[in-house]
Amino acid sequence: MRLHLLLLLALCGAGTTAAELSYSLRGNWSICNGNGSLELPGAVPGCVHSALFQQGLIQDSYYRFNDLNYRWVSLDNWTYSKEFKIPFEISKWQKVNLILEGVDTVSKILFNEVTIGETDNMFNRYSFDITNVVRDVNSIELRFQSAVLYAAQQSKAHTRYQVPPDCPPLVQKGECHVNFVRKEQCSFSWDWGPSFPTQGIWKDVRIEAYNICHLNYFTFSPIYDKSAQEWNLEIESTFDVVSSKPVGGQVIVAIPKLQTQQTYSIELQPGKRIVELFVNISKNITVETWWPHGHGNQTGYNMTVLFELDGGLNIEKSAKVYFRTVELIEEPIKGSPGLSFYFKINGFPIFLKGSNWIPADSFQDRVTSELLRLLLQSVVDANMNTLRVWGGGIYEQDEFYELCDELGIMVWQDFMFACALYPTDQGFLDSVTAEVAYQIKRLKSHPSIIIWSGNNENEEALMMNWYHISFTDRPIYIKDYVTLYVKNIRELVLAAIISQQGDIFVFDLETSAVAPFVWLDVGSIPGRFSDNGFLMTEKTRTILFYPWEPTSKNELEQSFHVTSLTDIY
Repeated sequence: MRLHLLLLLALCGAGTTAAELSYSLRGNWSICNGNGSLELPGAVPGCVHSALFQQGLIQDSYYRFNDLNYRWVSLDNWTYSKEFKIPFEISKWQKVNLILEGVDTVSKILFNEVTIGETDNMFNRYSFDITNVVRDVNSIELRFQSAVLYAAQQSKAHTRYQVPPDCPPLVQKGECHVNFVRKEQCSFSWDWGPSFPTQGIWKDVRIEAYNICHLNYFTFSPIYDKSAQEWNLEIESTFDVVSSKPVGGQVIVAIPKLQTQQTYSIELQPGKRIVELFVNISKNITVETWWPHGHGNQTGYNMTVLFELDGGLNIEKSAKVYFRTVELIEEPIKGSPGLSFYFKINGFPIFLKGSNWIPADSFQDRVTSELLRLLLQSVVDANMNTLRVWGGGIYEQDEFYELCDELGIMVWQDFMFACALYPTDQGFLDSVTAEVAYQIKRLKSHPSIIIWSGNNENEEALMMNWYHISFTDRPIYIKDYVTLYVKNIRELVLAAIISQQGDIFVFDLETSAVAPFVWLDVGSIPGRFSDNGFLMTEKTRTILFYPWEPTSKNELEQSFHVTSLTDIY
């Protein structure tokens, strides 16, 4: 038996300790249906359809009318289970988590027969604390509920008003109420593809154990300062500090080819902590920028970030950093009632030419590295420079965006909402909030992503009245639209960092999308902004605030709010 054990050791040196232990649960699992009449082995990552096909229990799902013949698969409630022994001593670690990078979709999770949590969102990452239930020998179960049945239940429970569409057109022979479940929308059928509402663990699953503290997330954003004509790099790291005492140390950021090495002192208090670093690249150093295919090179720079912390704990992260700017140009056109709509990359207008990207397969475990490379290289060979990741599919795997970075393919990234109206009850909004925050954090460092888009055709569906909503009821759905996309998703996309320079406060605004008009509000604190009510045509912008009375940074942070002028939609 091959042990999938990853020991993340500290850097060599006297007195250093292991940062963490990670044990992968990839590989063979047992799968059984709802009444226990069918049991089979299955691979993780994977899905039930693929496991059935690999065991010869079903034919190729794409053959003839097998989407209808195998509808029973998605209507059953399947269970994934595994027994395993952890090959390290659990008692030596302060915190042990179960990490699920992707669960498709609705499940209850039992660890050693104890319910530790539930999942309801295919696009979210889940972490469960199992410190008090983990043993040397363990069992894990994911008890899935049919996403089709779950969606129907959620729709039925939404009694205040209908949220259309109920079902896809009959010709698609698909499933109903997909807008009530955070799952690949086209898996319930689309006008170009069959209905295969999969169940399974579709991404990595592992056990993580650590002492003192653990680096949960690591993201960065290059920023060009026009006034100083120099590049800077914002790095954000999120820690879980399990030590009962503050953890001190230093951070060393190195980008050798840019002759950059900077050291920072930090102190992490117990709990969930965020470390924000601002790295300046000397203007005397030539920084080669990232360009779309056909316009220049895709130059990237290797960066290491080393956290040297108390107790001999060293944590190192490596990444490739690309530098580029993006502007969405919307300006009046002489003789036209409309505005222009084009992008500038590194200050130069770029004509976008490309295709719409839908999921490469109905079953994501069949999308290999070789297939992604073939398809994305074909984009370049066909002289395209852009792909729009369509909102009815999935947020693609990391390798997709890494290849787009490498090949110079710009990405117009939709959020995963398509051709439907959506509910806005609190549970649904909470799930979407977690999804969007995670996906932005995961993908924001990629230069290939030039814009985030709220959805696919949903505003058109509402305003062109695809679903025959009465005029008197339309304000309900307009309000829901604004609640979901403007007041929920948009506010997650737009962020601000506040710093103080003497009596003046500096608001560094950053957006993962290219945003429309924004309005900055500091509540009842008297003062004036250097600009407000502006069009955010670039991903970063700095605004100054001049208070008329003595004000603390903490007071500003508590009162600060970003509002989109589309709130009055």
